[in-house]
Order: sequence, then C-alpha cells, then structure tokens
Amino acid sequence: MSQLLENFHSVQQSVAQAAIDAGRNPAEVRLLAVSKTFPAEDIQQVFQDGQRCFGENRVQELTEKAKVLDKSIEWHLIGHLQQNKVRAALEFSNWIHAVDTPELYRRIQNIAGELDVHPKLLLEINISGEESKFGFTPEAAVEFAKTLTQEGPAPLVGLMTMAPFEASPEELHKIFGGLRALRDQMQEIRGIPMPELSMGMSGDYPIAIQEGATIVRIGTAIFGHRTYPLAAE
Repeated sequence: MSQLLENFHSVQQSVAQAAIDAGRNPAEVRLLAVSKTFPAEDIQQVFQDGQRCFGENRVQELTEKAKVLDKSIEWHLIGHLQQNKVRAALEFSNWIHAVDTPELYRRIQNIAGELDVHPKLLLEINISGEESKFGFTPEAAVEFAKTLTQEGPAPLVGLMTMAPFEASPEELHKIFGGLRALRDQMQEIRGIPMPELSMGMSGDYPIAIQEGATIVRIGTAIFGHRTYPLAAE
C-alpha cells in the first residue's frame, strides 16, 4: 500500500473515532479530501480506494482535474471565488464553500438559473474577526438571512469557517461553537434547514467534530505538505 493510501486510511479512522468520542454517528461527518496543488494521479488513487468528495481552491485547477477524472467525483470549491469566475466554477462544482458577499451569492443564483445547475452553497463566516480573511461577519450574516425569503436554484445549505492556525483549543471551541450557534440562529430566521457546517482542517478537526462539523476539510494529513505555485490565479 502506498504512503498516500496509508495516510488516507489513518485519517478516515481518526475522523470516525473523533465522531464516536463526541457521541456522534461517524456517518454524520463527511470527509472532504483537499487535493489542491496535488496531481490528478493522487486523486485517482484515493478515489479508487473509495473517496468521492474532493476540495479545490482554484477554479482553473478544479476544472482541469474534473475534465480528466471520473465524472462521479463530487467537487467542492473551497477557495475564494471571484465574481468573474462564477460561470466557470459552476461548470463542475457540486458545492461552493466560500460565498462571502451578498453580491457573490446573487451572481451564483443568477448564473445557476441560466445554466440550470444546482450546486449547494455555504456562506463563509469570519467568526474569528481576522482582517486577512474573507467572509461575512456574524452580524452581517444574520442581516443577510433576513433578506432571503426563498431558495434559489443553488440552495444555501449551511456555513463555513476557518480558524486561525495558532488558535488554542479554547479558542477553537469558541470559534466552531460560534459557527454552530450562528447556523442555528439563521436557520430559525429563514425557516429552512441549513444542516451543513464546513469547519475543521488537518490540525483542528477533532474539536470541529465535537462542535458539530458535518464536513471536515483535510488535505495535508492525506496528501502531505504542499509546494505552492508561484503564480496566483
């Protein structure tokens, strides 16, 4: 067995155990394998071993991989999405995790309607208040929820956040628990289920699972450390 598959199996078992330790059913937590910057060959290995959900940061990279890999892969766009790339993103993305402004949300809905596609959307929430991060503030998300009277072609199914890399366990509980509480509040305002919480990465997913994560985004623990390209999208 390759080191990649050993890593994958270890993460699968660890995620399931974290759910059990939190008193949850492991089936409630979806493992999203974050494959950004890694080649299609690596994705293919993990796909053949049973993984179906993969996350990419860049629209161009997701599109290139989706064209050469199995059509049954569920692609999650997890990085910042520029409005001028929405149409391209909707060609292959089954989920979009980082809807960070009302304008982006409306553009996705409009183009999804034109293309007759129905990706699932998550609002990105800047719970920690870091200036370097995109996303709604919790207060802005609540106000935005009040404006949403009905579902568009791309349903809003939940929220996403990222915690600071240096956050303590206490801070992580506060951030992830805060996202869950915000989701509950928005769900009550809208009167529409928002079951998904995308939170937790390689270094903090056990705490995210304790606080209710339904999607954990794990890349390094599966694929290894990344060498980032020099050019940004």
